[in-house]
Amino acid sequence: MKLLIVGGYGTFGGRIVQLLENEPGLELIIAGRSLARAEAYCKGRGATKARLVPATFDRDGDLGAQLAGVLPDIVADASGPFQAYGEGRYRLVDACIEVRIHYLDLADGSDFVAGVSAFDAAAKAAGVMVLSGVSSFPVLTAAVVRRLSAGMARVDTIRGGIAPSPFAGVGENVIRAIASYAGRPVRLRRDGSPTEGYPLTEQTRYTIAPPGRMPLRNTLFSLVDVPDLRALQALWPEAKTIWMGAGPVPEVLHRALIGLAWLVRAGLVRSLSPLAPLMHWATNRLSWGEHRGGMFVEVEGTDAEGGPARRSWQLLAEGDNGPLIPAMAVAAIIRKALDGRMPGPGARAAVRDVELEDYETLFAGKTIHTGFRDDTSKGKDLYPDLLGDAWKSLPAEIRAMHEGTAIAEGRASVERGGGVLSRLAARMADFPPGAADVPVKVRFVTDGQRETWIRKFGAHRFSSRQFAGRRRSERLLCERFGPLAFAMALVASENRLSLVLRRWSFLGLPLPMWLCPRSKAYETVEDGRFRFHVEISHPAAGLIVRYRGWLEPARRPAAAEMAEAVSAG
Repeated sequence: MKLLIVGGYGTFGGRIVQLLENEPGLELIIAGRSLARAEAYCKGRGATKARLVPATFDRDGDLGAQLAGVLPDIVADASGPFQAYGEGRYRLVDACIEVRIHYLDLADGSDFVAGVSAFDAAAKAAGVMVLSGVSSFPVLTAAVVRRLSAGMARVDTIRGGIAPSPFAGVGENVIRAIASYAGRPVRLRRDGSPTEGYPLTEQTRYTIAPPGRMPLRNTLFSLVDVPDLRALQALWPEAKTIWMGAGPVPEVLHRALIGLAWLVRAGLVRSLSPLAPLMHWATNRLSWGEHRGGMFVEVEGTDAEGGPARRSWQLLAEGDNGPLIPAMAVAAIIRKALDGRMPGPGARAAVRDVELEDYETLFAGKTIHTGFRDDTSKGKDLYPDLLGDAWKSLPAEIRAMHEGTAIAEGRASVERGGGVLSRLAARMADFPPGAADVPVKVRFVTDGQRETWIRKFGAHRFSSRQFAGRRRSERLLCERFGPLAFAMALVASENRLSLVLRRWSFLGLPLPMWLCPRSKAYETVEDGRFRFHVEISHPAAGLIVRYRGWLEPARRPAAAEMAEAVSAG
């Protein structure tokens, strides 16, 4: 099968190649205006199972002659920016239908994708598929909403967003597309009525947190012009609000872009397009932070019993795997075609042609993690609520300790640092004195989603209060020791639950992480027993405290537990 990739050596075209180059049944024609660049790209890929062929292709040239020269089975337009194609923006679609070649594109503009449906009758008559918007927006979002809304009586709100890694390497055409629509009105649906929104001038904050994984830092998302704003409305016409955003980081650059978009919205600047080269330079040069990206989709509506329903899907991509996701819909469709399951003829947005299962097959083997959360029901215990569907994967001994246990008893060892600063820090936190073997008792006092842990190491007693974080600490477990509060991620892996420090504050005032104590804390199971390990240190003080041991739920009469609770106040 021959696949002609227009823009094949570009950012998105290259990712399509990366996903498909080991398919032995494919010939990938890497095409663009520069034959030299196409040849260099093919040579740089090394040995591949698919055959890579460099070619020249100019979207503004004689398309019929160029297509006849290579005779592909499928054309994938990965060039763009589609918002800037002008009056002849569907020339390639027309040419493909005329010579009966299947077509798909990675268009990210709502107007372009919506307009492709005008070619539906011609595409069906020619027996070819014409699929537009074959990318994360709207293909992946539509697939996720189908999964989330299964069993729901009605969908009222659909929200989603992508937060790329600051090191993802954003292509120039993507930046040109953003610059073309920033601050300019786009059509969307809000509160049940068609209206206009202004990209990059509307914001929300969200924490992408796949259950049991290290969440992304709380991210600022801005409205973007993507096909979902209208394509999802056609699939869920009852939805009152559809909103899609992007959360680029570092946030300081994002806020600068927001300010420029407001100049366009206010009419002080006609367009940001002249600034696209500068924006591209800044995006790819001024990068810092974690090399991680993510995506979320959230659905609110009514369940089958008529009650409220709120569900979300979260994705986390580590390192260089995240940038592959926008090209995965193309890879999924091509693989289906190789298996003899070519999508049906007609011209449309590709919102029904790829399912979440197809994506999950492509995610496997990569550092891409997904999970679901059901935020409908209230009254969940603290740890099960924060861990979502990762909660059930933990060993029963860990789950028992955080779900219904009132008192636990066991034994532990305690080590204390010997330096002046470490002793002072331990005294301020009221940590127990050193001991090689000491009895331990922990009482858990639950008040809704807040828990007070009262610990006794021998005769020494100290306590802390745990609760679910809010705002910048959303999806994190917060623990307060006097005026200090620490926000930690709950990370589940195999038979271990780790608590990873992400933020800290003094009397509610956020403090810089470089000043923060270092923490290594986890719970695990050994020999059928719940075991804990807590180690706190600081670069300036060294070890402050390390305590570790085992606990078992205490099996004592309820009257005895009540008497102790009363005596403790």
